[in-house]
Amino acid sequence: MKTNLDLVNDCDSFPYYDDDPQAYSELVSSYYKLYTQPDSKPVGYVLPWIVKQMPWDNHRWNVDHDKKQIIPRCPQSKTIDATLRKAQDAGAFKVLEKWRNELYTVHRENGLDPLGDGTITMERSGSPLFGIVTYGVHMTTYVNTKDGMKIWVPKRAKGKTYGGLLDNTVAGGIATGEQPLECIVREGAEEASFPEELVRSAARPCGTISYFSFRDERAGGESGLLQPEVQFVYDMEVGADVIPKPCDDEVEDFRLWTIGEVQKALSEGLFKPNCALYLLDFFIRHGILIAQNEKNYVEIVSRLHRKLPFPTATAM
Repeated sequence: MKTNLDLVNDCDSFPYYDDDPQAYSELVSSYYKLYTQPDSKPVGYVLPWIVKQMPWDNHRWNVDHDKKQIIPRCPQSKTIDATLRKAQDAGAFKVLEKWRNELYTVHRENGLDPLGDGTITMERSGSPLFGIVTYGVHMTTYVNTKDGMKIWVPKRAKGKTYGGLLDNTVAGGIATGEQPLECIVREGAEEASFPEELVRSAARPCGTISYFSFRDERAGGESGLLQPEVQFVYDMEVGADVIPKPCDDEVEDFRLWTIGEVQKALSEGLFKPNCALYLLDFFIRHGILIAQNEKNYVEIVSRLHRKLPFPTATAM
């Protein structure tokens, strides 16, 4: 059985400097750093084996193997796209086999654009190859009944990543140019058949969660890819008459569970790893998980809001 801290460790699996400074420094120094310009903060880490397999074009990229620095030449979005498409055509990486045709934003330090190159974007499926910060939304939909609070829990379709595991009621990645609320409205309709007017009126923003993961085979593609993420969190209380229904092929079904049933499934490892974090955050905010019943309370609260080593932003 997993403890709540085990659930955090399963998702926020990238090491912390304070736990072992030497091991952390040795690990990070082995990575190549992705920059958008010289003398700036890196925007991602690239594993050495990825650098070896990526079909770099010297006319499009500045790859410095001595300094372990990678910088795309302008126009940077086109450079990144052309390289990822070439890698996909060559079958260089499994993770690119499921090309999403969705763009994620590569956020610069303080949003600065001294080269005048505009917003830098990257194909979603290629983002873990460059270890950039990705953004998403997660919403917990719940009902207050005479028997107490209950949560709508979906089961992921078996043919999807993390197939067969449990999920948050609604979740999805934020595309370039999309704001968190618009994303949760879109995903609510696609995944749970929630009417737009319901989500816009009832979804309540509850902050963010951030973590840094090593991906495993369940995420699709190669194991060990780097995934730093920021997720915008929403709660939505609904009445007993609101019943989510699968609309796309992401979800197999929904079940309305008591808090005890959700906690049991969490302890059995039945939830998608990052989804466990949102439920812990939900339990903390609603006074279900408190210091009196969780000995690792302070560490868990802190770990749900990891400071990432890359620039972050709220405008997508």
